[in-house]
Amino acid sequence: MAQAFPDDECFMRLAIEEARIGSVTPGAGEVGCVIVRDGLVLARGHNEAERTFDPTAHAEIVTLRKLGQLLRTTDYRGCTLYCTLQPCSMCTVACVWGKITRIVYGASRDDVHSMYFDSKHLNAIDLVRDAFREDIEITGGVLAGECVAFYYRPGEHPPREEQVNI
Repeated sequence: MAQAFPDDECFMRLAIEEARIGSVTPGAGEVGCVIVRDGLVLARGHNEAERTFDPTAHAEIVTLRKLGQLLRTTDYRGCTLYCTLQPCSMCTVACVWGKITRIVYGASRDDVHSMYFDSKHLNAIDLVRDAFREDIEITGGVLAGECVAFYYRPGEHPPREEQVNI
């Protein structure tokens, strides 16, 4: 796991703002994401899966799609993805395919209820470590205390209708 840079907290606060927007938008979700290159925010988004009836519309995927439309390419070298929650395997692999340079997240899978992830043991670090690319950096725990406030914690009992992945 890589060390955090000074600007990481600033950009994570923008991802937190996206999570806030998602948490109060009907049908959206409380995961926020921003993508930055050269100190500029190029795209931002939050989870839209329930709103759009699209199980792939996680915050990272929504934001990657916006980035692709802006840049008119699928090569995002030099970009850093900031997300309030550690990316699931789908979102991590999308970052690998998109050639994202860094992934920075706040709350980790150990900080939140298991319903937010697609497997019991596989995590983003494993996927990056096993990818053919060895140039992706992952930094976790940036403003984790603020990020985890959006999610159910381990041992809590979320309402069954909110447990879409279990």
